[in-house]
Amino acid sequence: MKRYFVYIMASKKNGTLYIGVTSNIQKRVFEHKTNIVDGFTKKYSVHKLIYYESTSDIHSAIRREKQLKNWKRDWKIELIEKTNPQWLDLSSSLQGL
Repeated sequence: MKRYFVYIMASKKNGTLYIGVTSNIQKRVFEHKTNIVDGFTKKYSVHKLIYYESTSDIHSAIRREKQLKNWKRDWKIELIEKTNPQWLDLSSSLQGL
């Protein structure tokens, strides 16, 4: 079964946030961390994976991404801190996904 991920990257705790969706989170996080693709995350040094969730439905993932992008910053921070209060880089937990 295919999995889709909605994820949040940050430059640092309470720093610049980036929200995205992907079907290959390990590859996508690697691209962000290594600045392979020009864009927002490269420009603002957004390299820490601080939150992610998964679903088996691409439409649900896209809806969730759009929902989170429209949230107030405080709501995003609250979501992050519920599961990752120290804003640790979660990329090492992606093994096997």
